[in-house]
Amino acid sequence: MKFNNATYGAKLKKSMLSRYIAGMVLVFSISSCVNMRKSAYFYETPDSTFISSRMENLEPVLKSNDLLGITVSSVNPDAAALFNPTRNATMESSTATGEIARASGYLIDEDGFIRFPILGKIMAAGKTKKALREEITNALETGKLLIEPIVDIRYLNFKVSVLGEVRNPSVMTIPNEKISLLEALGLAGDITIYGNKQNVTLIREEDGKKTLRRIDLTSNEIFSSPYYHLKSNDIIYVEPKESKALESSIVKAWIPVALSAISLAIITIVNFK
Repeated sequence: MKFNNATYGAKLKKSMLSRYIAGMVLVFSISSCVNMRKSAYFYETPDSTFISSRMENLEPVLKSNDLLGITVSSVNPDAAALFNPTRNATMESSTATGEIARASGYLIDEDGFIRFPILGKIMAAGKTKKALREEITNALETGKLLIEPIVDIRYLNFKVSVLGEVRNPSVMTIPNEKISLLEALGLAGDITIYGNKQNVTLIREEDGKKTLRRIDLTSNEIFSSPYYHLKSNDIIYVEPKESKALESSIVKAWIPVALSAISLAIITIVNFK
């Protein structure tokens, strides 16, 4: 029986090609699984119940440059109107849509005081909203200025910043003073395909100290974390994946190679005509 080198060579090439394709499929499948784990929120997290951090622990103490909206009501509306002046400090901030929002209220000065009608200077820094509300209410009752006064205090410059690999990086003013990390990312247009969900940085300043925490959004641990709910002036930074920088460098590196290959092909075609 005559040995056919051509037939054997063709079969060998076909076998090698099949093995190569199978290997590439296997590599692609593994890499796809890894990429899915890195890019999906809470990858393969089963149905679960988590206990969030208590909201009572989230109320921060007031500090200088906080802008407060303070309204006073009573059984005598005309008397209460004296404590609700229309002209107070004004502050501008950017909303999630990029618009400029203007808010008027009581600005806590550098010494920690607000200037309240009739009551004068009141120390606000270092107190919670609840403590300041009770102090103003007691002062109005003790001074017999109002009957059954109701004092409401709200932050007017409660804001968080979302930066890095999100669709709409911005500084967002939060009217209801309550927002979660996931909600903030949603308002910023979500993390882009180049964002690293496994290494989101949260920067928080408390008592003059800046705290930096790394958060893995592919894990379910965020739901029971004290950083799930954000505080005023929190900064969220989504860093880019290493693949983005690598992809950029590879593209730049292959440009001269591609140009050289095209030039060589043109020269070859011209010479063999």
